[in-house]
Amino acid sequence: MLPMKAAVSGERISLSSRSAGQLNLYAAGPERDSGGPDRAPMLLVHSVNAAGSAYEVAPLYEHYRRSRAVYALELPGFGFSERSDRPYSPRLMTDAVLAATGEIARRHSGRPFDALALSLASEFLARAASERPAAYRSIALISPTGLDKRAPYRGAEGTNRGMPLLYKVFRFPLWSGGFFRALTSRASIRYFLRKTFGSKQIDEGLADYAYLTSHQPGARYAPYRFVSGYLFSLDITTVYEALRMPVWVAHGVRGGFTDYSYLKVLANRPNWTIDVFQTGALPHFEVLADVVRRYDSFLADGG
Repeated sequence: MLPMKAAVSGERISLSSRSAGQLNLYAAGPERDSGGPDRAPMLLVHSVNAAGSAYEVAPLYEHYRRSRAVYALELPGFGFSERSDRPYSPRLMTDAVLAATGEIARRHSGRPFDALALSLASEFLARAASERPAAYRSIALISPTGLDKRAPYRGAEGTNRGMPLLYKVFRFPLWSGGFFRALTSRASIRYFLRKTFGSKQIDEGLADYAYLTSHQPGARYAPYRFVSGYLFSLDITTVYEALRMPVWVAHGVRGGFTDYSYLKVLANRPNWTIDVFQTGALPHFEVLADVVRRYDSFLADGG
């Protein structure tokens, strides 16, 4: 086993959540305790994949820590958060976001804050914001899921796209461990990152950390639920439409994550702002200055 190291700088806060288990929350910023007169705190949430971690939001975290209190949550099953063998679900992940929300509210006297999530974690953040809207000044979704050509998703509340048979295949004892090792080999990680970036030019630090975090005890449990569909919500369109705070969506045009067909429907809502970047699915790794400029503009306009 490779020794773990921190994904980003700052303090590591250990949160105990009755429903989500033990969680890791990174915290930094010169005004972490007060938030400052005009800079709300910020929460960042990484994506879900075979090797997710707070490293995926590192460029934004390290940028904003210079001017405001910033937090980065590691979802259950990833990073330094609990990786036990349990039924990972949208409810579990949302409860983790809500646990981080409660901690930030406690540290900042209940002040509403800005929150940003990547990819599938956008669904968890959106659900958390729909359930506790007063806690969020704005939410930002980078490369969000649930907006593809198969939308709208208007299933029963709390339902997901889980495939039990596929999950059983992944978890079969004879090959479960070996398959995950193959899925998280250095070659495989680079292959999937090239799909994410839509280019052979990937972030090498991200590749190295993905290998590190995916070679820890319990690393396969949450990813197997992910690839079996259990973390994708069947009611996510209803959740997105329930959002009333300002919503910023950013996405790229390259790689394997470019289907945002349903976004044009939500783009007509007055509280939704859309920005498109000539990048892959992680624009903040490729054009950080441009992403920050447009995100700051959104926040200044009322986000």
